[in-house]
Amino acid sequence: MTPALGMFLAFVAATLIITYFSARKTSGASSYFAAGRRITGWQNGWAVAGDYMSAASFLGISGMIAFYGYDGFMYSVGWLVAYLTVLLVVAEPLRNAGKYTMADVLAYRLSARPVRAMAALSTLTVSTFYMIAQMVGAGSLVKLLLPTVPFNIAIVGVGVLMIIYVVFGGMLATTWVQIIKAVLLMSGSIFLSVLVMKHFHYSFTEFFEAISHVTYKDKSGVEVTKDFLAPGLKYGAAVTKGYGPLDLISLGLALVFGTAGLPHVLVRFYTVPDAKTARASVVWAMVIIGLFYIMTTFLGFGAATILTPSAIPNDNMSAPLLAKALGGEIFFAFICAVAFATILAVVAGLTISASTSFAHDFYTNVLHHGKEHRPGQEVKVARITAFVVGAVAIVLAIQLASVNVAFLVALAFAVAASANLPVIVLSLFWKRFNTSGAVIGLGVGLISSIGLIIISPSIMGIDAATVDIAKRHLIQHDAIFPLTNPGIISIPLGFLGAFLGTLLTREPSAEALFTELTVRANTGLGAEKASEH
Repeated sequence: MTPALGMFLAFVAATLIITYFSARKTSGASSYFAAGRRITGWQNGWAVAGDYMSAASFLGISGMIAFYGYDGFMYSVGWLVAYLTVLLVVAEPLRNAGKYTMADVLAYRLSARPVRAMAALSTLTVSTFYMIAQMVGAGSLVKLLLPTVPFNIAIVGVGVLMIIYVVFGGMLATTWVQIIKAVLLMSGSIFLSVLVMKHFHYSFTEFFEAISHVTYKDKSGVEVTKDFLAPGLKYGAAVTKGYGPLDLISLGLALVFGTAGLPHVLVRFYTVPDAKTARASVVWAMVIIGLFYIMTTFLGFGAATILTPSAIPNDNMSAPLLAKALGGEIFFAFICAVAFATILAVVAGLTISASTSFAHDFYTNVLHHGKEHRPGQEVKVARITAFVVGAVAIVLAIQLASVNVAFLVALAFAVAASANLPVIVLSLFWKRFNTSGAVIGLGVGLISSIGLIIISPSIMGIDAATVDIAKRHLIQHDAIFPLTNPGIISIPLGFLGAFLGTLLTREPSAEALFTELTVRANTGLGAEKASEH
């Protein structure tokens, strides 16, 4: 048995034991969907960080920096700054006004059935996009470590484990898997960052001097030297026919606003007992996430300077290959096992958010008018949904095997920012906002973001994330929509749809409940009573 396989199996065994004990404590909807609301601030902070620091962060962003330098680092900045939106706008009101899902906040003063139906559709769409990225990362990892295991088998294996965690352990098992994964990821990243600096004799001057003169062979075999500290390798006007700067702005908007609309991040705030703990958990998460994204600088630039881009066959594998070069086979095995743990934890979080939304929002509140058909039926439906969501993600991940995972996740952020965020913000802060505005806003945000993605360089013909920089402008020129991220268009459209939809009708009942929602969202009065049911 190889060291990597041994560490894989050890982590899987540990998480299955956690799932077993969590399953014994999981009884009832509150326990299954929200871990009984018994998670403390520091626990939820680590779990939120574990949920947020996905394969896109560890594998994808490191790869982006290793291949595109400064432009790749913009992904790190966007992901970090995004958590300010969560802290300042949604964390506390969401915990106070909701019960299990994002739609609980919308349905508080709007017509429940149409709003919940659209919110469930949006949640499933965003979760699927995000999940595909994790599955692709898992397949790439296993293929690197165990060349004899086919890519498809690796993806199926991850899918099966994910379904086991969610179906049997619920939110409690998912939370502890995420905490363990976050601790392992931070430990591995810190040690790898120290090894990178050791390579440069702990001299930042020497490190950044090397980054400014990265020499490697391009895809045509010609040796080139580039300054990876200078912007423009990915988003420069010269390599994108002028669309790069706009694309970068679009990406930044998607990341900053999308985080506050990500279903699997939002549901974490329902696992804590009160709003104060929700705020504390966001502060914990920001500190952990901030440290991690600072370290992606060392991981990505370390791979660019020590390995060089021409020696990395797949940009998703930059960090594991850097660990192998600096720390040997054992450390390589540990980093791969950590990356694998990262994927399992995030996929479990995505699956439970998707299955919770379908069971609680669509099945119970849309089909059965807010009443369970039979006791325990909501949890049963959530478990069945986990199977279906897992199967769909496995099939789609196999089809998108070569795509950069950070790039894929950025698309999920764009959908979340365009559909979910506008209706959450307007519901909390605009008294006039009504059901038609929420439904139209969600619909316009979903359709515009997905439609623009379909006609963008990401989908039309060839995936832009896998194409040589020198040829990408040709693909962008051929695509109907030239930007790889639709946020700059679809986010304003989502807000505009919600605004114009609201003006179509008046809904006195929604306006009458606005003051009550505002008081509850800001003070938490009545939140505990709702949480008991």
